[in-house]
Amino acid sequence: MIITALVILMVLLLLSVPVAATLIALALVLSELFSPFPLLNAMGDVLWSASDKYLLIAIPLFILLGEILVRTGIARGTYRSLESWMSWLPGGLLHANIGTATLFSATSGSSVATAATIGTVALPQGKEMGYDPKLFTGSIAAGGTLGIMIPPSINLIVYGFLTETSIPQLFAAGLIPGLLLALMFIVGTALICIWKPSLGGPSVSHSWGDRFSGLKHLVPVLTLFGIVVGSIYAGVATPTEAASLGVLGAMIIALSMGKLSVNVIVQALDGTMKTTGMIMLIIIASYFLNFVLASAGVTRELTGFLETAGLGPYSTLVLVILLYIVLGFFIETLSLMVITIPLVAPIIIALGFDPVWLGILIILLIEMALITPPVGLNLYVVQGVRESGPFSDVMKGAMPYVGIMFLMAIVLVLFPQVATFLPDLMK
Repeated sequence: MIITALVILMVLLLLSVPVAATLIALALVLSELFSPFPLLNAMGDVLWSASDKYLLIAIPLFILLGEILVRTGIARGTYRSLESWMSWLPGGLLHANIGTATLFSATSGSSVATAATIGTVALPQGKEMGYDPKLFTGSIAAGGTLGIMIPPSINLIVYGFLTETSIPQLFAAGLIPGLLLALMFIVGTALICIWKPSLGGPSVSHSWGDRFSGLKHLVPVLTLFGIVVGSIYAGVATPTEAASLGVLGAMIIALSMGKLSVNVIVQALDGTMKTTGMIMLIIIASYFLNFVLASAGVTRELTGFLETAGLGPYSTLVLVILLYIVLGFFIETLSLMVITIPLVAPIIIALGFDPVWLGILIILLIEMALITPPVGLNLYVVQGVRESGPFSDVMKGAMPYVGIMFLMAIVLVLFPQVATFLPDLMK
Protein backbone atom coordinates (compact mmCIF):
# COMPACT_ATOMS: atom_id res chain seq x y z
CA MET A 1 0.00 0.00 0.00
CA ILE A 2 2.81 2.42 0.88
CA ILE A 3 4.57 1.81 -2.44
CA THR A 4 1.31 2.28 -4.34
CA ALA A 5 0.67 5.57 -2.56
CA LEU A 6 4.19 6.85 -3.30
CA VAL A 7 3.96 5.91 -6.98
CA ILE A 8 0.59 7.63 -7.43
CA LEU A 9 1.84 10.69 -5.54
CA MET A 10 5.01 11.03 -7.63
CA VAL A 11 3.14 10.52 -10.93
CA LEU A 12 0.56 13.21 -10.11
CA LEU A 13 3.21 15.68 -8.95
CA LEU A 14 5.36 15.04 -12.05
CA LEU A 15 2.28 15.74 -14.18
CA SER A 16 2.10 19.17 -12.45
CA VAL A 17 -1.30 18.48 -10.94
CA PRO A 18 -1.90 21.11 -8.20
CA VAL A 19 -0.80 19.83 -4.81
CA ALA A 20 -4.22 20.03 -3.11
CA ALA A 21 -5.88 18.21 -6.02
CA THR A 22 -3.10 15.60 -5.93
CA LEU A 23 -3.69 14.90 -2.24
CA ILE A 24 -7.48 14.60 -2.65
CA ALA A 25 -7.10 12.36 -5.72
CA LEU A 26 -4.59 10.16 -3.91
CA ALA A 27 -6.97 9.87 -0.94
CA LEU A 28 -9.89 8.87 -3.15
CA VAL A 29 -7.85 6.24 -5.02
CA LEU A 30 -6.44 4.70 -1.83
CA SER A 31 -9.89 4.71 -0.27
CA GLU A 32 -11.30 2.68 -3.16
CA LEU A 33 -8.35 0.29 -3.34
CA PHE A 34 -7.55 -0.44 0.28
CA SER A 35 -10.39 0.54 2.62
CA PRO A 36 -13.46 -1.63 3.27
CA PHE A 37 -15.32 1.44 4.50
CA PRO A 38 -17.06 4.14 2.37
CA LEU A 39 -14.62 6.86 3.43
CA LEU A 40 -15.86 9.22 0.73
CA ASN A 41 -19.05 9.70 2.77
CA ALA A 42 -16.98 11.25 5.56
CA MET A 43 -15.14 13.67 3.27
CA GLY A 44 -17.34 16.70 4.04
CA ASP A 45 -17.07 16.31 7.81
CA VAL A 46 -13.32 15.72 7.68
CA LEU A 47 -12.63 18.74 5.46
CA TRP A 48 -14.80 20.99 7.61
CA SER A 49 -13.25 19.81 10.88
CA ALA A 50 -9.80 20.54 9.42
CA SER A 51 -10.67 24.08 8.39
CA ASP A 52 -12.52 25.43 11.42
CA LYS A 53 -9.61 25.37 13.89
CA TYR A 54 -9.00 28.72 15.63
CA LEU A 55 -5.22 28.23 15.44
CA LEU A 56 -5.26 28.37 11.63
CA ILE A 57 -6.37 32.02 11.72
CA ALA A 58 -2.77 32.84 12.63
CA ILE A 59 -1.59 31.74 9.18
CA PRO A 60 -3.24 34.51 7.09
CA LEU A 61 -2.35 37.07 9.77
CA PHE A 62 1.37 36.20 9.69
CA ILE A 63 1.26 36.17 5.89
CA LEU A 64 -0.34 39.63 5.93
CA LEU A 65 2.36 40.85 8.32
CA GLY A 66 5.06 39.69 5.89
CA GLU A 67 3.23 41.20 2.91
CA ILE A 68 3.06 44.60 4.59
CA LEU A 69 6.79 44.52 5.32
CA VAL A 70 7.55 43.52 1.73
CA ARG A 71 5.26 46.11 0.13
CA THR A 72 6.43 49.01 2.30
CA GLY A 73 10.16 48.43 1.67
CA ILE A 74 11.14 48.31 5.34
CA ALA A 75 13.73 45.64 4.50
CA ARG A 76 15.82 48.10 2.45
CA GLY A 77 16.73 50.16 5.49
CA THR A 78 17.47 46.99 7.47
CA TYR A 79 19.84 45.80 4.73
CA ARG A 80 21.73 49.09 4.61
CA SER A 81 22.15 49.10 8.38
CA LEU A 82 23.47 45.53 8.55
CA GLU A 83 25.72 46.12 5.55
CA SER A 84 27.54 48.84 7.48
CA TRP A 85 28.12 46.49 10.42
CA MET A 86 28.92 43.22 8.62
CA SER A 87 30.45 43.96 5.21
CA TRP A 88 34.01 44.17 6.62
CA LEU A 89 34.02 40.36 7.06
CA PRO A 90 35.53 38.11 4.36
CA GLY A 91 32.71 37.89 1.85
CA GLY A 92 31.46 41.44 2.36
CA LEU A 93 27.80 41.80 1.39
CA LEU A 94 27.18 38.05 1.67
CA HIS A 95 26.98 38.52 5.43
CA ALA A 96 24.52 41.38 5.05
CA ASN A 97 22.34 39.01 3.00
CA ILE A 98 22.30 36.45 5.81
CA GLY A 99 21.99 39.01 8.61
CA THR A 100 19.06 40.80 6.97
CA ALA A 101 17.36 37.48 6.23
CA THR A 102 17.73 36.56 9.91
CA LEU A 103 16.07 39.74 11.12
CA PHE A 104 13.38 39.68 8.44
CA SER A 105 12.64 36.06 9.33
CA ALA A 106 11.83 37.22 12.85
CA THR A 107 8.77 39.03 11.51
CA SER A 108 7.68 37.52 8.20
CA GLY A 109 7.31 33.81 9.06
CA SER A 110 7.80 32.88 5.40
CA SER A 111 10.96 31.69 3.67
CA VAL A 112 9.70 32.66 0.22
CA ALA A 113 8.84 36.22 1.30
CA THR A 114 12.23 36.53 3.01
CA ALA A 115 14.21 35.29 -0.02
CA ALA A 116 12.22 37.48 -2.44
CA THR A 117 12.60 40.60 -0.30
CA ILE A 118 16.33 40.20 0.37
CA GLY A 119 16.92 39.31 -3.29
CA THR A 120 15.17 42.46 -4.48
CA VAL A 121 17.27 44.62 -2.17
CA ALA A 122 20.64 42.87 -2.44
CA LEU A 123 21.02 41.59 -6.02
CA PRO A 124 21.37 45.00 -7.75
CA GLN A 125 24.03 46.07 -5.26
CA GLY A 126 25.93 42.79 -5.56
CA LYS A 127 25.93 43.04 -9.34
CA GLU A 128 27.12 46.63 -9.23
CA MET A 129 30.03 45.74 -6.92
CA GLY A 130 31.09 42.73 -9.00
CA TYR A 131 30.28 39.89 -6.62
CA ASP A 132 30.45 36.32 -7.90
CA PRO A 133 26.80 35.46 -8.66
CA LYS A 134 26.99 31.88 -7.39
CA LEU A 135 27.69 32.32 -3.68
CA PHE A 136 25.87 35.66 -3.61
CA THR A 137 22.58 34.19 -4.83
CA GLY A 138 23.16 31.05 -2.76
CA SER A 139 23.48 33.10 0.42
CA ILE A 140 20.15 34.81 -0.30
CA ALA A 141 18.38 31.51 -0.96
CA ALA A 142 19.87 29.93 2.17
CA GLY A 143 19.20 32.98 4.33
CA GLY A 144 15.59 32.89 3.21
CA THR A 145 15.15 29.42 4.67
CA LEU A 146 15.54 30.91 8.16
CA GLY A 147 12.02 32.30 7.71
CA ILE A 148 10.48 28.95 8.67
CA MET A 149 12.75 28.30 11.66
CA ILE A 150 13.00 31.61 13.51
CA PRO A 151 9.66 32.54 15.12
CA PRO A 152 7.07 33.45 14.12
CA SER A 153 7.00 30.61 11.58
CA ILE A 154 4.02 29.52 9.51
CA ASN A 155 5.53 26.05 9.09
CA LEU A 156 5.90 25.62 12.85
CA ILE A 157 2.21 26.47 13.18
CA VAL A 158 1.40 23.79 10.59
CA TYR A 159 3.54 21.26 12.48
CA GLY A 160 1.85 22.18 15.76
CA PHE A 161 -1.57 21.83 14.14
CA LEU A 162 -0.77 18.41 12.66
CA THR A 163 0.78 17.00 15.86
CA GLU A 164 -1.18 18.98 18.48
CA THR A 165 2.06 20.39 19.88
CA SER A 166 2.20 23.71 21.76
CA ILE A 167 2.87 26.57 19.32
CA PRO A 168 4.49 28.84 21.96
CA GLN A 169 6.89 26.01 22.88
CA LEU A 170 7.69 25.42 19.19
CA PHE A 171 8.36 29.13 18.72
CA ALA A 172 10.66 29.10 21.74
CA ALA A 173 12.42 25.97 20.48
CA GLY A 174 13.10 27.50 17.05
CA LEU A 175 14.85 30.62 18.31
CA ILE A 176 18.26 29.27 19.39
CA PRO A 177 18.64 26.77 16.49
CA GLY A 178 17.61 29.48 14.03
CA LEU A 179 20.15 31.97 15.34
CA LEU A 180 22.82 29.26 15.58
CA LEU A 181 22.18 28.25 11.98
CA ALA A 182 22.47 31.89 10.88
CA LEU A 183 25.80 32.12 12.74
CA MET A 184 26.99 28.91 11.07
CA PHE A 185 26.03 30.40 7.68
CA ILE A 186 28.12 33.48 8.44
CA VAL A 187 31.15 31.51 9.68
CA GLY A 188 30.89 29.10 6.75
CA THR A 189 30.67 31.98 4.27
CA ALA A 190 33.73 33.67 5.79
CA LEU A 191 35.75 30.44 5.66
CA ILE A 192 34.77 29.85 2.02
CA CYS A 193 35.78 33.40 1.07
CA ILE A 194 39.09 33.11 2.95
CA TRP A 195 39.77 29.84 1.11
CA LYS A 196 38.72 31.22 -2.27
CA PRO A 197 38.30 35.03 -2.24
CA SER A 198 37.01 35.10 -5.82
CA LEU A 199 33.74 33.51 -4.66
CA GLY A 200 32.98 36.56 -2.54
CA GLY A 201 33.52 40.20 -3.24
CA PRO A 202 35.17 43.30 -1.82
CA SER A 203 34.99 43.82 1.92
CA VAL A 204 33.81 47.33 2.78
CA SER A 205 34.51 49.26 5.96
CA HIS A 206 32.19 51.96 7.25
CA SER A 207 32.76 54.64 9.84
CA TRP A 208 31.37 54.16 13.33
CA GLY A 209 29.17 57.18 12.73
CA ASP A 210 27.53 55.50 9.74
CA ARG A 211 27.07 52.30 11.70
CA PHE A 212 25.36 53.91 14.67
CA SER A 213 23.25 56.24 12.55
CA GLY A 214 21.97 53.22 10.63
CA LEU A 215 20.73 51.46 13.75
CA LYS A 216 17.46 53.39 13.50
CA HIS A 217 16.55 51.23 10.48
CA LEU A 218 16.57 48.14 12.72
CA VAL A 219 13.95 49.58 15.07
CA PRO A 220 10.84 48.61 13.00
CA VAL A 221 11.85 44.95 12.63
CA LEU A 222 13.00 44.56 16.24
CA THR A 223 9.84 46.28 17.49
CA LEU A 224 7.61 43.90 15.55
CA PHE A 225 9.60 40.92 16.78
CA GLY A 226 9.15 42.14 20.35
CA ILE A 227 5.41 42.64 19.85
CA VAL A 228 4.76 39.26 18.24
CA VAL A 229 7.15 36.89 19.98
CA GLY A 230 7.37 38.86 23.23
CA SER A 231 3.60 38.82 23.72
CA ILE A 232 3.56 35.02 23.23
CA TYR A 233 6.49 34.34 25.58
CA ALA A 234 5.03 36.71 28.20
CA GLY A 235 1.80 34.73 28.12
CA VAL A 236 -0.38 37.75 27.31
CA ALA A 237 -1.38 36.58 23.81
CA THR A 238 -1.99 33.39 21.89
CA PRO A 239 -0.15 32.95 18.55
CA THR A 240 -3.29 34.10 16.72
CA GLU A 241 -3.67 37.19 18.91
CA ALA A 242 0.06 37.93 18.60
CA ALA A 243 -0.21 37.74 14.82
CA SER A 244 -3.04 40.28 14.82
CA LEU A 245 -0.98 42.56 17.09
CA GLY A 246 1.91 42.21 14.64
CA VAL A 247 -0.27 43.24 11.70
CA LEU A 248 -1.54 46.26 13.63
CA GLY A 249 2.02 47.17 14.64
CA ALA A 250 3.29 46.82 11.06
CA MET A 251 0.54 49.12 9.78
CA ILE A 252 1.26 51.73 12.46
CA ILE A 253 5.02 51.62 11.73
CA ALA A 254 4.45 51.84 7.96
CA LEU A 255 2.03 54.74 8.46
CA SER A 256 4.49 56.61 10.71
CA MET A 257 7.16 56.17 8.02
CA GLY A 258 4.82 57.49 5.32
CA LYS A 259 4.88 54.19 3.42
CA LEU A 260 1.31 53.00 3.99
CA SER A 261 -1.20 53.70 1.24
CA VAL A 262 -4.46 52.28 -0.07
CA ASN A 263 -2.55 50.65 -2.93
CA VAL A 264 -0.10 48.97 -0.52
CA ILE A 265 -2.97 47.62 1.60
CA VAL A 266 -4.80 46.28 -1.47
CA GLN A 267 -1.65 44.58 -2.77
CA ALA A 268 -0.88 43.11 0.66
CA LEU A 269 -4.42 41.76 1.06
CA ASP A 270 -4.36 40.35 -2.48
CA GLY A 271 -1.08 38.54 -1.85
CA THR A 272 -2.34 37.30 1.51
CA MET A 273 -5.53 35.84 0.04
CA LYS A 274 -3.66 34.02 -2.73
CA THR A 275 -1.07 32.50 -0.40
CA THR A 276 -3.60 31.65 2.31
CA GLY A 277 -5.88 29.97 -0.21
CA MET A 278 -3.03 27.78 -1.42
CA ILE A 279 -1.88 26.82 2.08
CA MET A 280 -5.35 26.12 3.45
CA LEU A 281 -6.33 23.96 0.47
CA ILE A 282 -3.19 21.88 0.96
CA ILE A 283 -3.79 21.56 4.72
CA ILE A 284 -7.42 20.43 4.49
CA ALA A 285 -6.62 18.09 1.56
CA SER A 286 -3.80 16.54 3.57
CA TYR A 287 -6.15 16.15 6.53
CA PHE A 288 -8.49 14.01 4.43
CA LEU A 289 -5.56 12.04 2.99
CA ASN A 290 -4.23 11.32 6.47
CA PHE A 291 -7.75 10.24 7.55
CA VAL A 292 -7.82 7.77 4.64
CA LEU A 293 -4.28 6.51 5.36
CA ALA A 294 -5.11 5.93 9.02
CA SER A 295 -8.40 4.19 8.16
CA ALA A 296 -6.67 1.99 5.58
CA GLY A 297 -4.00 0.96 8.08
CA VAL A 298 -0.93 2.63 6.58
CA THR A 299 0.28 3.85 9.98
CA ARG A 300 0.00 0.31 11.42
CA GLU A 301 1.76 -1.09 8.35
CA LEU A 302 4.63 1.38 8.64
CA THR A 303 4.97 0.80 12.39
CA GLY A 304 4.96 -2.96 11.85
CA PHE A 305 7.67 -2.65 9.22
CA LEU A 306 9.92 -0.69 11.55
CA GLU A 307 9.34 -3.14 14.39
CA THR A 308 10.18 -6.17 12.26
CA ALA A 309 13.26 -4.41 10.89
CA GLY A 310 14.72 -4.48 14.40
CA LEU A 311 15.91 -0.87 14.28
CA GLY A 312 16.70 1.03 17.48
CA PRO A 313 15.44 4.56 18.19
CA TYR A 314 18.44 6.35 16.68
CA SER A 315 18.64 4.03 13.67
CA THR A 316 14.98 4.77 12.99
CA LEU A 317 15.66 8.50 13.39
CA VAL A 318 18.55 8.33 10.90
CA LEU A 319 16.27 6.50 8.47
CA VAL A 320 13.66 9.27 8.81
CA ILE A 321 16.29 11.98 8.26
CA LEU A 322 17.49 10.26 5.08
CA LEU A 323 13.85 9.88 3.97
CA TYR A 324 13.26 13.63 4.30
CA ILE A 325 16.49 14.47 2.48
CA VAL A 326 15.55 12.20 -0.45
CA LEU A 327 11.90 13.29 -0.64
CA GLY A 328 13.02 16.93 -0.38
CA PHE A 329 14.57 16.61 -3.84
CA PHE A 330 11.17 15.86 -5.38
CA ILE A 331 8.33 17.19 -3.22
CA GLU A 332 7.53 20.83 -2.42
CA THR A 333 8.15 21.65 1.24
CA LEU A 334 4.64 22.30 2.57
CA SER A 335 3.38 19.21 0.77
CA LEU A 336 6.26 17.21 2.23
CA MET A 337 5.27 18.34 5.72
CA VAL A 338 1.55 17.62 5.54
CA ILE A 339 2.07 14.24 3.83
CA THR A 340 4.78 12.86 6.11
CA ILE A 341 4.35 14.38 9.57
CA PRO A 342 1.11 12.56 10.51
CA LEU A 343 2.85 9.27 9.64
CA VAL A 344 6.36 9.93 10.92
CA ALA A 345 5.77 11.99 14.08
CA PRO A 346 3.74 9.39 16.05
CA ILE A 347 6.36 6.71 15.37
CA ILE A 348 9.35 8.86 16.37
CA ILE A 349 7.57 10.30 19.44
CA ALA A 350 6.63 6.76 20.54
CA LEU A 351 10.35 5.94 20.52
CA GLY A 352 10.86 8.50 23.28
CA PHE A 353 11.87 11.61 21.33
CA ASP A 354 10.52 15.01 22.37
CA PRO A 355 7.76 16.25 19.98
CA VAL A 356 8.96 19.86 20.21
CA TRP A 357 12.55 18.85 19.41
CA LEU A 358 11.30 16.66 16.56
CA GLY A 359 9.42 19.63 15.12
CA ILE A 360 12.62 21.70 14.96
CA LEU A 361 14.54 18.82 13.36
CA ILE A 362 11.85 18.33 10.70
CA ILE A 363 11.72 22.07 10.01
CA LEU A 364 15.51 22.03 9.52
CA LEU A 365 15.18 19.19 7.00
CA ILE A 366 12.37 21.11 5.29
CA GLU A 367 14.70 24.13 5.12
CA MET A 368 17.22 21.93 3.34
CA ALA A 369 14.58 20.95 0.79
CA LEU A 370 13.99 24.65 0.03
CA ILE A 371 17.44 24.97 -1.54
CA THR A 372 17.97 21.54 -3.12
CA PRO A 373 17.10 21.09 -6.80
CA PRO A 374 15.02 20.26 -8.74
CA VAL A 375 12.09 21.65 -6.70
CA GLY A 376 13.89 23.88 -4.18
CA LEU A 377 11.44 26.77 -4.04
CA ASN A 378 13.87 29.42 -2.78
CA LEU A 379 16.20 28.71 -5.71
CA TYR A 380 13.42 29.61 -8.16
CA VAL A 381 12.41 32.67 -6.13
CA VAL A 382 15.96 34.07 -6.18
CA GLN A 383 16.38 33.26 -9.87
CA GLY A 384 13.05 34.96 -10.60
CA VAL A 385 14.15 38.12 -8.80
CA ARG A 386 17.53 37.93 -10.54
CA GLU A 387 15.88 37.81 -14.02
CA SER A 388 19.11 36.93 -15.85
CA GLY A 389 22.00 34.47 -15.71
CA PRO A 390 21.96 30.67 -15.58
CA PHE A 391 19.85 28.91 -12.97
CA SER A 392 22.84 26.66 -12.26
CA ASP A 393 24.56 29.62 -10.55
CA VAL A 394 21.93 29.66 -7.81
CA MET A 395 22.01 25.88 -7.41
CA LYS A 396 25.80 25.76 -7.10
CA GLY A 397 25.87 28.69 -4.70
CA ALA A 398 23.35 27.04 -2.38
CA MET A 399 25.22 23.74 -2.06
CA PRO A 400 27.67 24.86 0.70
CA TYR A 401 24.69 25.94 2.80
CA VAL A 402 23.03 22.55 2.32
CA GLY A 403 26.16 21.04 3.87
CA ILE A 404 25.95 23.49 6.79
CA MET A 405 22.31 22.53 7.37
CA PHE A 406 23.25 18.86 7.45
CA LEU A 407 25.91 19.70 10.04
CA MET A 408 23.25 21.56 12.04
CA ALA A 409 21.03 18.44 11.92
CA ILE A 410 23.88 16.45 13.48
CA VAL A 411 24.22 19.10 16.19
CA LEU A 412 20.49 18.85 16.96
CA VAL A 413 20.63 15.06 17.24
CA LEU A 414 23.74 15.06 19.44
CA PHE A 415 22.69 18.07 21.55
CA PRO A 416 18.87 18.19 21.70
CA GLN A 417 19.12 20.83 24.45
CA VAL A 418 19.84 23.37 21.70
CA ALA A 419 16.14 23.15 20.83
CA THR A 420 14.62 22.16 24.18
CA PHE A 421 16.37 24.64 26.51
CA LEU A 422 13.93 27.55 26.08
CA PRO A 423 10.76 25.41 26.01
CA ASP A 424 11.86 23.71 29.24
CA LEU A 425 12.10 27.14 30.89
CA MET A 426 8.46 27.80 29.93
CA LYS A 427 7.16 24.70 31.72
